[in-house]
Parts: sequence; C-alpha cells; structure tokens
Amino acid sequence: MNITNIKNQIKYYKNKYGIKQTIKKCFNKIWMKIKFIFKNRDIYGMDDYHRWIYFNEPTKKEIEEQRKEVFKFQPKISIIVPMYNTPIKFFKELVDNMIGQTYTNWELCLADGSEKKNEEIKNIVKKDERIKYKFLNENKGISSNTNQALKLATGDYIALLDHDDLLPVFSLYEVVKTINENPDVEFIYTDEDKCTNINNRYDPHFKPDFAIDTLRSVNYICHFSIFKKELIDRLKGFKTEFDGAQDYDMFLRMSENTKKIVHIPKILYHWRVHPNSTAATTAGDAKPYAFQAGKRAIEAHLERCGLKGIVEYGVSLGIYRVIYNVVEEKKVSIIIPNMDHIEVLKVCINSIIEKTTYKNYEIIIVENNSKKEETFEYYKQIEKNEKIKIVYYEEKKFNYSKIINFGVKQSTGEYIIQLNNDTELITPNWLEELVGYAQRKDIGAVGVKLYYPDNTIQHNGVIIGIGGVGGHILKNLPKDKRGYFARDSFVQNLSAVTAACIISRKEIYEEVGYMDEKFEVAFNDLDFCLKIREKGYLIAIDPFVELIHYESKSRGYEDTEEKRKRFQGEINRFKEKWNTILEKGDPYFNPNFRLDIEDYKIKND
Repeated sequence: MNITNIKNQIKYYKNKYGIKQTIKKCFNKIWMKIKFIFKNRDIYGMDDYHRWIYFNEPTKKEIEEQRKEVFKFQPKISIIVPMYNTPIKFFKELVDNMIGQTYTNWELCLADGSEKKNEEIKNIVKKDERIKYKFLNENKGISSNTNQALKLATGDYIALLDHDDLLPVFSLYEVVKTINENPDVEFIYTDEDKCTNINNRYDPHFKPDFAIDTLRSVNYICHFSIFKKELIDRLKGFKTEFDGAQDYDMFLRMSENTKKIVHIPKILYHWRVHPNSTAATTAGDAKPYAFQAGKRAIEAHLERCGLKGIVEYGVSLGIYRVIYNVVEEKKVSIIIPNMDHIEVLKVCINSIIEKTTYKNYEIIIVENNSKKEETFEYYKQIEKNEKIKIVYYEEKKFNYSKIINFGVKQSTGEYIIQLNNDTELITPNWLEELVGYAQRKDIGAVGVKLYYPDNTIQHNGVIIGIGGVGGHILKNLPKDKRGYFARDSFVQNLSAVTAACIISRKEIYEEVGYMDEKFEVAFNDLDFCLKIREKGYLIAIDPFVELIHYESKSRGYEDTEEKRKRFQGEINRFKEKWNTILEKGDPYFNPNFRLDIEDYKIKND
C-alpha cells in the first residue's frame, strides 16, 4: 500500500469514526495485518485477485453444503451452447464442469454446426441424461445455431454459455438462490473473469448494477447472462443480422421489455482465453464485423426507443459513443458563483465566449460579497455582452446551495448548468453534447470530465461511500490512461457527479426542491444527485465534455478550525440523511471494490 492509499484510508476512518477511534483502529489494523502476514505468508504472497478468490469464494465444505440445500423454488435452468468445431478437450471440460454443478436441476442444450460429425462428442453427451445434443448438418451462423439450441430448451430460465468457456461449480446455485430471493426476476447477469483453464484465472470484471447508458456505450453485461424463458420467447430469440453481437442486441432488447433485472456481484463465469477465442482477441486482429454489428444493434435500439442520434466507435473496439440530436436548441443558463478572483473568472468566461458553438445560452454570474474594485470594473465590462448578466447575492455568509438556488431563480433558461468560476472550457460543442443527454426525460443530471492543470483527472464521476461519504473515481489518473476496463472513456450512469460542472433541466430543480441549503459548502452536489435518483431519474457522466478545474482557487480549502467543524457537521448530516444508500452501497460501484481509495481496486481481506 502506497502513501496516498494510507492517507485515503485514514481520511475514510476519520470521516466515519472520528479522531480517537481512527487512532485506535489504525493501531488495531496494523497489529492485525502483522499477525495476518505472519500466519498467512503464502496467501499474502498472492496477487489481489487471488487473495479475493481465497477470501470470497466458497470452501470445499461450503460447496458440499450447497449440494444438500433444497430451494423452495427449483427452476430448471436450460444452458444454451452453440457449437462449431469445438476442441474435444474443451468439450470434455465443459460437460464435466456442468455435471459438477452443486445445483442439479439443469439441462445442457447443444446445437452443433460443425463441419462434420464427431463420434467422440456423441459418446461424451451420453454421460448424462440432462444433456441434449443436435447436429445441424450445416453452420447456420451464431444466432441461428443459438436459436436451434434454444428450441431444445424446456427450462424455466435460459442461460448462455460459449462452447469453450466454463462455469464455477457453484454458479447455478448462486443463480437459483437469486431467483428465490427475487421471484419476479426476468434477467440476471453476473461478474466474470478470464482463464486459460479452471485453475488459471485472471482479469476479473466486476460490474455495476444495470445501467442503460453504460450498456449503450459497451456490452459490459457479456457473461454470465440468464433470462426467463417467457421473456426470450416473447423476443423471438436471436437475430441473424446482428451475428457477432447477437447477445448485445438481445441485452438491449431485453432492457426495453423488462425492468426486472438483477446483477449478481460474484464471479460466476470463466471466459477461456486461447488462440482462437474472442477473449484473446486484440484490436489489431479483431474481426470488425462483430463491432459493426454492435454499432447496428445500438442504432436499432435507439430507433425502437424513439431516440435520435448517431453512434460512433469509441477509443477501442467494443466501445461506442452515442451522440444525441438536440431536438430543440432551448436556452441554457450557466450559473457561475463568484467572489473577487477575476483573473480566474476571466479565464472561465473567455473560454465560454470564445469556444462555445451553441447559440442559445446566457451566463449568470452570482456576485457573492466581492471586495475589490477591479472585480466590479470587470463586471461592467463584461455586462456589455448581452449573454452575460450579473445578479447580486446579498447575504454575507457563504452558502453555496443558497447562491445556486438564487441564481437558478434569476435564470430564464430551460436548462441549468452549475459551473465553478475556476474552470476553463476545452470542448467547443459542450452544450450540444450536454443538452443532447439532458433533454431525455429519464435523465436528471449530467456531469463532465474535469482535469487538473497537470492533465490528470480531477473528476469523472462520484462513487457514494468512498472515503465514508463520496469520492471522485479515477482521480489523478493521467489523461492518456484508460482506467479499469476503460471506464474513463465512455458515457455511463453513476449515482452522483460534482457540481463544478453539471447540467439539469430547470424543472428538475423545482421537482426535488432545489439544492439543500443545510449543505452550505460540501456534499450539496452529492445530495442534489441523490435527490434526483430518489425521484427515479438517471445521472450520467459524459467524458466527451472536458474542462480544466483549478480546484477551490476562489473559495479556498478547509484550513481553519471553523471550516473543519462545519465540514464535519456536513459529513454527519449527509450520513444521517443518506444512511440507507451508504449501508447498502452504491449500485454503480461493485461491492467487491475498496472504499478507501478513489479507484477500482479489489478488496482482498
């Protein structure tokens, strides 16, 4: 653990428990860590993921207990496997893997489109009466072959398995346990990793709960996916025109037809890597038809949803960008609180005026107790621009929420952007991009990517719970790095974004009761976002809008006893108000990640 991580962990404890308890907990943690290292020298030598496996996956004893469990509802799970020239070694492992499952009410439905019959495969399928096998005499393509396997299915739920991949022996048990806990569920997906064989596992993909904008950016669901048979029958199976991305198309269609979606945050699928597998494919030798099919699947999905826009390829194959058409160029009100520091404000205003391509906007500077004469001289100068208006907040005590609420009520736009005065615009079409998302009725707020002046990330979304309250994910990541599964590179849904730059429709402010003025300085943006989420709206982060943030240059830091006391009070208030989500965990942040660091780092103890 490096110094930054240690500092973050101490900050987390301090925010959650106070100084005395932090000292006690740090001492106990150090002592426990020393004892742990001594007792578990071999385990401690593992990498993070293998330590996670050791601490989180069931023991042999627990697996045997699973075999004895009798669920109240015991659905039949039909495992659908399209085959094509499957290596015998892999097929044997797949069958043995299925027979070893701790939950036994399953059937394996195999549709073989191989070039010729294989007697050895025919003999292997006789090992268990739950295996159904059909030789197709021709390769009909991945979608048609999958649909042929689907015709063999008689189960309550359908699960997808590639012919060269594997499931942990406890995989179906966890799925059926989830079905019993959520009896109306229609669509389940799980976390996954890669493997070369069952004993060599790596590259775990710990996913968020269901997020439609994330899904429109990348097929993050992938494996393991399980659907109610009634749902897949209603959708009439897989579509051949999306071969190569037929599962992506299916997930998008399912998102349109059910809200009963559950994510199991456990590794229940092993995606095998070998020379001919998709998992081993790199951008240089990827089959472009699959990614072209993915693009077409998103385009078809948008059309069905009545959304107009274009789909572009993202930073790497398999990642996409949706650019929504602005239906009507309604006015955007940009609210900028300011107190003196006109050298900072000038940079902000000039960047907006000089770069912004969207025509219908106004800038409202909320003057907040400035003292310097040059500040007011600057105001007179910029007010000559018909797009700029200065409004005067009269209260002496600084209260960011009150200032913003005051500014919003002075605005004439249908969209509101809160913007810090210590920011500098990079992206000229920022308003077109943000309005494209904010105009959607399911969206409540959209945030942007902010950089420090040294070109490292200051903000790309907020995770609730990091540091005890909330933290900026991927903070300090260099601009040219992609982060965990390229998470800094595409639009996705999150629980909160910073108000240093955030857009919402004005009606959203009215619906949620504006900014909570009890949060004078800190956490008012997180609170605002959670109020929006509470009303059923989505929050999105759009990394294609970029600004530089010269953080806290005008307001300063929490560097006095009075400020620290106020800050601690706001921490306590936030925790009390949003205790439920803090206890339950941020749905867009996998519970297998640590909360003491602003990154996607795996818990390993």
